[in-house]
Amino acid sequence: MANLDWSQCPAVESVPGKVSGAWVLRGTRMPVAAIFENIEAGANIDDIMEWFDGLDREQVKAVIEFAARSLDKAPAYVP
Repeated sequence: MANLDWSQCPAVESVPGKVSGAWVLRGTRMPVAAIFENIEAGANIDDIMEWFDGLDREQVKAVIEFAARSLDKAPAYVP
């Protein structure tokens, strides 16, 4: 996955000491990476919602949409 600036996505947070500081859905311990790993393995949002109790569907959708929008942007080149 491209290196995205998750700090710009309001649906996620990174808290030192919480899941080793990984980006997680805000207010949960669900790593953002786990969403994409499951999608890559063939899951859809309904599957993820069923398998991981306590998630907010809108948060999951916001993470996926943020990644899609971010990948649409032209890369910034640093000289």
